[in-house]
Amino acid sequence: MDVKKVLALVLGGGRGTRLFPLTRDRSKPAVPLAGKYRIIDVPLSNCINSGVQRIYVLTQFNSVSLHRHIRRTYTFDHFSGGFVEILAAQQTLDTSTWYQGTADAVRQHLRLLQQADVEHVLILSGDQLYRMNYADMLSTHVNTGADVTIAGIPVGREAASALGIMRLNESGRVEGFLEKPKTNQEADLVKTDPAWIDRQGVPSNGRDLVASMGIYLFNRECLVDLLMKTDYQDFGKEVFPAAIRAKNVQLHLFDDYWEDIGTIRSYYQCNIDLASPEPPFVLANAKAPIYSRARFLPPSRIDGASIRKSLISDGCLIGQGAVIENSVIGLRCRIGDNAVIRNAVILGNDYYDNNVGIGDNATVENAIVDKNACIGARARIVNEHDWDATAESDTFMVRDGVAIVPKNAVIPEGWQPDPSLAVGSEDSSV
Repeated sequence: MDVKKVLALVLGGGRGTRLFPLTRDRSKPAVPLAGKYRIIDVPLSNCINSGVQRIYVLTQFNSVSLHRHIRRTYTFDHFSGGFVEILAAQQTLDTSTWYQGTADAVRQHLRLLQQADVEHVLILSGDQLYRMNYADMLSTHVNTGADVTIAGIPVGREAASALGIMRLNESGRVEGFLEKPKTNQEADLVKTDPAWIDRQGVPSNGRDLVASMGIYLFNRECLVDLLMKTDYQDFGKEVFPAAIRAKNVQLHLFDDYWEDIGTIRSYYQCNIDLASPEPPFVLANAKAPIYSRARFLPPSRIDGASIRKSLISDGCLIGQGAVIENSVIGLRCRIGDNAVIRNAVILGNDYYDNNVGIGDNATVENAIVDKNACIGARARIVNEHDWDATAESDTFMVRDGVAIVPKNAVIPEGWQPDPSLAVGSEDSSV
């Protein structure tokens, strides 16, 4: 078992429509996370901490900022042989189309998998938050003689309708798969005995389903065979079910924090949870840190503000009398005197400028403020009317019940949401 012979492929994601407007100008993996990171930092850090140092990131949509971040952040020394490289969609002599799905993206780069020193291929998603040692997964893979190993997490019935659920036999081999079961009758078809989960050293706590995490480890030859003999375009919906029928697919059981950051609500809640006094995912882990770009910013300056249960990133200027509660404050934020930031995710700024930031006496509650936004004095960024969604706008909108100020938006002084913004109103323009 040699983790150095594992090649990792991180899938950069599609259009990210469920994370709009955060994905209006960037891809999903490039969306900021926890103030100072980007989502892509999570799988890349897991690889580095696991000893997997040969990593390709497959990108296609809105990828400029993602490319820039990776180029500035992940540089290995000349002696390790490690790298993080971009595989952008391109026209070649063999193909003239963009990636048609996750499996097609890998198929278009099969030649990179066929290097002599590659024995296993690790397929990862670029939009999840978790901490995993992939060397443990490789150990499960080798010890069970698997062709494919998939990471799975025990879940209860209430979570099943949003996940792909696997049916297992007593040895941990995956024998069936059901995408997003909607009823208990459907879930019963793929349930796992909680006692079996307990015997694997993972407390079941009554959970009787095992969900796919979308993390796959293939024998190189197996993956090449599956992709060359089919025209499947998606790993989760096509390649993985086909592998269950034809190959030895084994489970690597995982039981720790894992979040698929696929919607505005999950993104918002994930950040708010990270700011809590006892976060479900601990960022401060010396043995397995989350890496990101070194920006060499000054310490944050806080002048008489009240701050509780919040994360404050580097380079911020926080004015007198400001109140910040249960919030994440990103890099280079300028927050005016007596501003109120509560249950909010402020993504910060790309540069210092007196014209960006949150003005005096402004209020931001239950909201996300994207980068480089200018919120005028006394403005109110709140979902005061309990909307689930509003019409699309360049300045303010609501998605999944969360108020959002898009990137580079300018909110005038004293502004507040108007009922006409609601979807379906006679005038939903802004």
